[in-house]
Amino acid sequence: ATTTTKLMTFAEFEQLPNTPEGFPFELRHGELVKLVFPKMKHSRVQWQLRRLLERAAGQAGIVEKEVGFRPVPEHEYRIADVAFISKGRWDTAEDYLFGAPEIVIEVLSPSNTATEMLDKEKLCLENGCQEFWIVDPTLYLVKVSTPDGRAITYSAGQEIPLFFGGRLAVDSIFTPAEG
Repeated sequence: ATTTTKLMTFAEFEQLPNTPEGFPFELRHGELVKLVFPKMKHSRVQWQLRRLLERAAGQAGIVEKEVGFRPVPEHEYRIADVAFISKGRWDTAEDYLFGAPEIVIEVLSPSNTATEMLDKEKLCLENGCQEFWIVDPTLYLVKVSTPDGRAITYSAGQEIPLFFGGRLAVDSIFTPAEG
C-alpha cells in the first residue's frame, strides 16, 4: 500500500500556533521543517556580517538577521541567516517579503546538508536573489553564487566585491568585532 501525503500550503503554514519553545519553522516544498537555534559561533558570524554589510550598503538597503521570505507564492517560506534587501523592497513589503532578498547569506552549521544548501541556493537565485553566499566559519571561506551560474569562493586575504558598491574583506567576517 502507498501513502500519499498532502503538501502544506502557505495558508496552512501561516495558521500554525507558535510553539512554547519558540523554535522557528520553514516551509520547504510543502513540508514543515523545524529549525534549531544557532550556536554562539554561528550567531557571532551572523552579527559580524550584518554589521559589515550595513556599513557597506549605507542607504542602498537593509541588512538583517533571520529574515523570513516567500521565494514563490505557494509551499515555500524560508529564513535567511542574513539578508540584504533593497530599500524600495523593504519599504513596500507588508506582511511578507515576496521573492528572495537580493543577497541571501547562509552560515554553515553542523545541521546543514549539502543538498539543503544547493536547494536553497537554486530556489533563491531563480526567484530574485542576486547573490547567494555560503559562509563556512570552520574553513574561513565564502562562496558567492549568482543567477548566471557563476560561483566564486573567497578565502583569507581576499575581498568580496559588493554589487551595490564597495568590497568586504573575508578576514573581517571571521575577526572578532572592534568597538
